[in-house]
Amino acid sequence: MSASPIVHFEIMGPDGAALKDFYSKLFDWKAEPVEGFNEYHMIDSDGVGLGGAVGQGNEEMPSYLTLYLEVPDINDHLERVGEAGGKTVVPRTEIPDMVTFALFADPAGNLVGLVESD
Repeated sequence: MSASPIVHFEIMGPDGAALKDFYSKLFDWKAEPVEGFNEYHMIDSDGVGLGGAVGQGNEEMPSYLTLYLEVPDINDHLERVGEAGGKTVVPRTEIPDMVTFALFADPAGNLVGLVESD
């Protein structure tokens, strides 16, 4: 892979159910809850555009909007983030049978996600 494509988005806030209702009504999004995750809803793109999620943040990060980029090695990219002036917010985290991800802040404080390719 020569580039790191954007593969997912998240829109998170203190009231995940309200956000789901808002975006579902506004854009006719089909939002399906993810079992085991409090107020986290996957958005089905129907094969057009980019799929993502709307849900409830946590105490440390109650509200954020971020994009996830696919990379072959998260730890390598987190090292590069630090060298380039950013910082790791959530280290490499594996959710079995679902995803391996991390979050970092760029020098301006923007939150960006990484997804490790299979």
